[in-house]
Amino acid sequence: MTALAIIQARMGSIRFPGKVMQDLGGRPVLQWIVRAARAIPGIDETIVATSTAKEDGEISDWCRRNGVKCFRGSEADVLSRYAGAAKAESATTVMRLTADCPLLDPQVCGTVLALFRESGADFASNCSPSNWPDGLDCEVFSAKALFEADKEAASPIEREHVTPFMHDNRKRYANRSLPCPIPGLQNYRWTLDYPEDLEFLRQVVRHLADERPPSYLEVLGILERMPSLGEINSSAGRNAGFLRALAEQPAEPERSYRESRKLLGRALKSIPLGTQTFSKSHIQFPEKAPLFLTYGDGGCVWDVDANRYVDFVMGLLPVVLGYRDPDVDRAIANQLANGISFSLATELEVVLAEKLIEVIPSAEAVRFGKNGSDATSAAVRLARAFTGRDRIMASGYHGWQDWYIGATTRNKGVPRAVGALTHMVPYNDIRAVRNLLQKHPGEFAALIMEPANTTEPGPSYFDELHELLRDDGVLLIFDEIITGFRFSLGGAQELYGVKPDLSCFGKALGNGMPISAVTGRADVMREMEEIFFSGTFGGETLSIAAAIAVIDKMQREPVIATLWETGKKLAGE
Repeated sequence: MTALAIIQARMGSIRFPGKVMQDLGGRPVLQWIVRAARAIPGIDETIVATSTAKEDGEISDWCRRNGVKCFRGSEADVLSRYAGAAKAESATTVMRLTADCPLLDPQVCGTVLALFRESGADFASNCSPSNWPDGLDCEVFSAKALFEADKEAASPIEREHVTPFMHDNRKRYANRSLPCPIPGLQNYRWTLDYPEDLEFLRQVVRHLADERPPSYLEVLGILERMPSLGEINSSAGRNAGFLRALAEQPAEPERSYRESRKLLGRALKSIPLGTQTFSKSHIQFPEKAPLFLTYGDGGCVWDVDANRYVDFVMGLLPVVLGYRDPDVDRAIANQLANGISFSLATELEVVLAEKLIEVIPSAEAVRFGKNGSDATSAAVRLARAFTGRDRIMASGYHGWQDWYIGATTRNKGVPRAVGALTHMVPYNDIRAVRNLLQKHPGEFAALIMEPANTTEPGPSYFDELHELLRDDGVLLIFDEIITGFRFSLGGAQELYGVKPDLSCFGKALGNGMPISAVTGRADVMREMEEIFFSGTFGGETLSIAAAIAVIDKMQREPVIATLWETGKKLAGE
């Protein structure tokens, strides 16, 4: 069995031609990569894979003079070049390296190789998620997977970038990732794409020992002592070549949904509608559509047929920071090391409650649930307990519980008497609210409403509504399951300057983790001591840790502003 490190290299870089043969600390950049590759634990052989282009003869000549194996293949079809190199060396395991990473750490690469072997994976890397410094990239895969990709991969981006076919086809190839153990390193740039990168690298290597490849901790130590070095190339973006290829790739041929259809047939035998969520079921989508996903990263998802999509649904809107956000995932992993659900409360519950009170204008007390229906149903029960009244007005969508869904067309299984207590009113329609109050004076406990969705509130709508409800002793409940942590950090109520009596939050609060919250006036929330709203997993710590990380990130970075700016661009404004 041969573990082969293949270093792809060429002289014709668009952004920095000839970069791999530039002088770096008295030796060509390529020599730094070769030296590091040969020091990787578990690697049996190293080979440089370059193209047959005339200009790449400089690379093959250098390899010959320095006793480095070299394989030459297609310039554009790098995948076939890799397959050819692997076959020439009878490799069983292949490690993909690139010649623009002169600070490559052999021990990190060796750990990725060990992860690949010990986990029995088909593909392993430290590139996904991208939380290592840019320039430590390493991917390992079986030669079998490589040869299959070379035979079947069709799109230009799969041919040029070697691994998308294996990385994206999660149903077929078991993938494993090696996360960086130190938070925040994804912002470091140690790769070579531009002249300023070379200047940065030259400054760094002046402080490195020359007798062996550096470890990433050595480089990190240099940058901690001299942080100004990081400013040299801080303006460059990550994965520029891959992103350019994505933007320039031609229209894809008609997608295949064969695996989605096959899996749907299997799922329908054991799951009503074939999925756990109505809005994700096959009856909600056209005939030609993906039905089962395998993987998400940032704003993209991949289905079981290995098709890539830009995801505008984002898990039905919870994933506000993107899939696998490094800060949220790290918070979850750190808490996982301490436990998930406990026999008593944890301090995390207090921390999150205090943060919600800090950022939500109307919040004076907080209770947690696991989904939006938990929060809205708890708010309705609170309102009924506080006012001693039974009727509810509703505007918008508020979940699957009997009190709400019984008043809709999807009311099967709900007693008519329950549904009759909820009255639907149109958004922005003060007259409809007034008519119901006049028809049932003193009988309404609350109006629960989505404060905004696809329509903006009228100029005086909330002022008139608040006054009308207050005069009749009716509580105002904002269902901010969607608008919370999206319209503004404190929800639509902060954006519009309204203080409801109770508020419900969820979705974006946990960036995909199951958590919701009901908040509001302290005197109303005190009814929580009497009514029964309780669940085994209300204090489950992974979701709470995720929510704390979400709020911290939104307070630290311009997340909300970016959402609005992106939305305006998509709307053509």
